[in-house]
Amino acid sequence: MLLAVKLLVLLWSINFAPPLLAFLCDEKWNRPIDGGRRMWDGRPVFGDHKTMRGVLGGVLAGGLAGFGLGFPLWLGFAAGLLSMSGDLVSSFIKRRVDLPCGKVVPGLDQVFEGALPLLVLGPYFSLGAWLTVLLLFIFGCGAFAGSLALNEVVLRKPIDNYPRPLRPGVRLREIRACQILSNPLHHFVNFEDSIYYHVFMKTVFKCLGVYEKGRKNALKLREEHVTLEFPDLPGAFDGYRILFLTDLHLDGLEGLTERLLEIVKPIRADLCIIGGDLRMETHGSFAPALAQLRRLLPEIRAKDGIYGILGNHDCLEIIEPLSEHGIQFLVNDSAVLTRDGERIHLAGVDDPHYFKCHDLDQAFEKVPPREFAILASHSNEIYRQAAAYGPRLYLCGHTHGGQIRLPVVGALFTHSKAPRRLLHGRWSYDGMEGYTSGGVGVSGVPVRFATEGEVSVITLKRKTREVCPYPP
Repeated sequence: MLLAVKLLVLLWSINFAPPLLAFLCDEKWNRPIDGGRRMWDGRPVFGDHKTMRGVLGGVLAGGLAGFGLGFPLWLGFAAGLLSMSGDLVSSFIKRRVDLPCGKVVPGLDQVFEGALPLLVLGPYFSLGAWLTVLLLFIFGCGAFAGSLALNEVVLRKPIDNYPRPLRPGVRLREIRACQILSNPLHHFVNFEDSIYYHVFMKTVFKCLGVYEKGRKNALKLREEHVTLEFPDLPGAFDGYRILFLTDLHLDGLEGLTERLLEIVKPIRADLCIIGGDLRMETHGSFAPALAQLRRLLPEIRAKDGIYGILGNHDCLEIIEPLSEHGIQFLVNDSAVLTRDGERIHLAGVDDPHYFKCHDLDQAFEKVPPREFAILASHSNEIYRQAAAYGPRLYLCGHTHGGQIRLPVVGALFTHSKAPRRLLHGRWSYDGMEGYTSGGVGVSGVPVRFATEGEVSVITLKRKTREVCPYPP
């Protein structure tokens, strides 16, 4: 009995290795093993789901798992090689009958992957025919259940018109943050938010006697006016005003929406950009944040409308209800803004921090070279890559200006891989102007120390070129 369990563990370890590597590595080393070549029937040999990474991972998993289970090293590697060969046989057959890559076919997907290694394992351990058949059946049931879970849960599109690459790593992040809503599971898988911030950190601030002071600080929003000059700004956009609201987290601090409304109501802008992070938590229901946004959005006055991007706290599921309230989301997309026959472009990328689904190629696909463009990104972390696409202005948030700063030390956390000089305020890089807003709300613990929330009003000005009155 123990031997049978060990053999099943070995076979399932080999079977599990390719999808695990797909999750850990995403698009790294995922070149199809058939090189994209097609057969006489015009169909792929194996398909792009079968990669060299997966095959080598399965073989290596066989060797390591077999060694760990007490089998000879060569036997584990042989089992891995034969199992992956069987998997390729299944894929070859599925392509010939025109089944799509990733389609789960009970029996066909498991029989060769389990039977070929058992041709070696059976004689080596003197397994009888009935035990071999039983092991193959149990392996097939387990492998089928795993494939079904992978395809129907992990690789299932959560919404129509899903705009992201359908990859295991992306979907598991989404499931953790957006699809697991029942208590207490979502608290368990979101330890940082549920335990570290709301229990440990909040308790620390209360014990120090500064929690209420920090909470009051978080309600001290200011209206920050920034003027940026560009020599290539189209003349019709001289004086163009952008209301930039990011890191709202309106459901995380009582009284914040009221304070924000006091500032926003009198502002008249040409454009409003919502920079992501609309809810307080990184998991759970979006309903409390949506209720607060429904109060805010009707009070925004922007001639060219409201555009939004997604942050690391946001789910794709929020797009539809907020679109009904006037926000046009740019998920790796762009929009054209026109004035008196002239135009500028606004590009927006998906969250580059947690979901890591930003696609600058796609976002700038419709932006002609050398035309004036603004890039909205939730985080400053892709500033180097972004500069290569030529935006004149990069607007971002995410850092909250540090949120909690100490004398001399400065910000305790930036939650960004970008240099600290990009933490807050104006900056520039390789001819691109940037502005990192301190954000409206707070994240984690609802306190601020030595920072303030802000409503950013950015005015674009055309910089006149100085002409020398005398010849050189």
